[in-house]
Amino acid sequence: MMSLFDKFLFPPPPSLFMTAMSVISFTSLTNAGFSEIKGTHVQYSKFWNGNNNSQKANEKHIKKQISLPSRTGMLILYTPACLAGAISFWLFPNHDLRFMLVNSALTLHFFKRVFEVLFVHRYSGGMLLDSTIMISLSYFISTVSMIYNQHLIQGTSDPQIDLKLVGIVVFLVGIVGNFYHHYILSKLREKNDKEYKIPTGGLFGLVICPHYLFEILVFVGVSLISQTVYPISFTIGTAFYLTGRSYATRNWYLSKFPSFPKHNGENMEDIQIP
Repeated sequence: MMSLFDKFLFPPPPSLFMTAMSVISFTSLTNAGFSEIKGTHVQYSKFWNGNNNSQKANEKHIKKQISLPSRTGMLILYTPACLAGAISFWLFPNHDLRFMLVNSALTLHFFKRVFEVLFVHRYSGGMLLDSTIMISLSYFISTVSMIYNQHLIQGTSDPQIDLKLVGIVVFLVGIVGNFYHHYILSKLREKNDKEYKIPTGGLFGLVICPHYLFEILVFVGVSLISQTVYPISFTIGTAFYLTGRSYATRNWYLSKFPSFPKHNGENMEDIQIP
C-alpha cells in the first residue's frame, strides 16, 4: 500500500510543524462540519442570528459582541491569505514549477474572493468580529502552511505519476464554477434588497450549495498539483466542513420556506456566503 502512495505523493517533509498542521487541519475542519450539522454555526451569512432553538439566548450573546458590516468582515477574511500568497512570490522567486503553480492557485483563489467581495456579492447582514478573526486566521494559516510545505519539498524527486496538469484542470473548473454560482446568487437581489430568495440556474436544481461543491474542487486541484499530505488533509477536512454547512443550509431552507422540497434541491433561496 505504501508503494502505491509513493507513486502519487511526495514523502512528507521532516517537519514536526507540518505533521501537526496536517492533523490539526483535518480534525478542526471535520469537527466544524459536525458542529454545523448539530446546529452550532459560525456566525455569518444566514446563520447570523443563530439557530431557532436558542434564538433569544443567542441574540443576547451577539449584542455583547462587536459586529462588522459584511463587506468589511469578508475583506478581512480573505485579504491576509491573498497577501500571503502574493508575498511568497517575492520570498521564494527561484523555486520550481510545482511550487509556483501551488502558490499561483492559492493566490488566485483568494484574489477572486476579494474581487467578489468588492464587486459581486450582495449583503443582507453583518459578521461578528470574533468569527471574522477566527476564519481569517484559519485561511491565512492554511495558506502559509501550504506554501511552506511546498517550500520544504524543494529538491525532492517527483512522484512517479505526475498529476500537475490534472490538478490545473480541476482547479480551473472549481474556481470558474464557484465564481459562476456566486454570480447567480448576487443577481437574485436588487441593489437594496435584503430578502432571501430561492435561486435557480447552474447546478442549484441538483445540489443544495453548488458553490461549496466547486470550492471543494478548487482545493482538490491544489492537492493534485502539490501531491503532498498537508493539502490533502486540508481538502478532506474542508469537504467535511462544507458538507456540514450544506446540511445546515438545507435545514435553514426548510425552516424558512415551507414549499422547499424535502427530497431534492430543485428550489433554493439566495444565500450570499463567503
